Amino acid sequence: MIDERSATVAPVTGLRERKKRRTRNALMRAALLLFLSQGYERTTVDEITDAVHVSQRTFFRYFANKEEVVFALQELVESRFVAELHARPAAEGPFEALRGAALAAWDTVEVALSEVVPVDLYMRSYRLIESTPALLAVHLRRSTELEERISRLIGAREGLDVDVDPRPRVAVAAFCGVMRVTGRLWGRGEDTSVESLRGLTEAYLDRIGPALTSSWRGSA
Repeated sequence: MIDERSATVAPVTGLRERKKRRTRNALMRAALLLFLSQGYERTTVDEITDAVHVSQRTFFRYFANKEEVVFALQELVESRFVAELHARPAAEGPFEALRGAALAAWDTVEVALSEVVPVDLYMRSYRLIESTPALLAVHLRRSTELEERISRLIGAREGLDVDVDPRPRVAVAAFCGVMRVTGRLWGRGEDTSVESLRGLTEAYLDRIGPALTSSWRGSA
């Protein structure tokens, strides 16, 4: 026998969650558009909430501050990469797994991003971080924390203690260094597509081995 109360609660709960998600996404879109048009520092929470027609209280229900809005999309991309890294075949070597996870994440992240904000808006927000000192400082701190998390994940894959064996941290440092370089180079270019960032990332990751293990003289 069907419980009538449970039959009616489930749809209402689903509707409530969808409404909350729409509000959160609308706040993110409005905030990013304002940050990009008039600058991160000059934009106030009041301006963001006015654009979405909600109260400050609603804003702070979803985000602790403006900074958290900017990095919410970064967290989405990072979590996609970490999920892909977890899913890599155990037979792959550390760097092969890192490379595969990065490229797989870029192959699938566009759909995930488009459910939240237009992909172009995310790509432009990446440039905003690079050009805003306060955000760049946070980005570098977060990158350090993510690097340690990835190092421990790689260590676990290889059955190594990262506090004893330095190889996971060394490999991840090289990988993350390349990711930072390609992000900066992409940010200076004219093509803001996911495809251009993915292509640049792949090209630079493929040069790590030759750059570290072979002579550069006479080679292109």
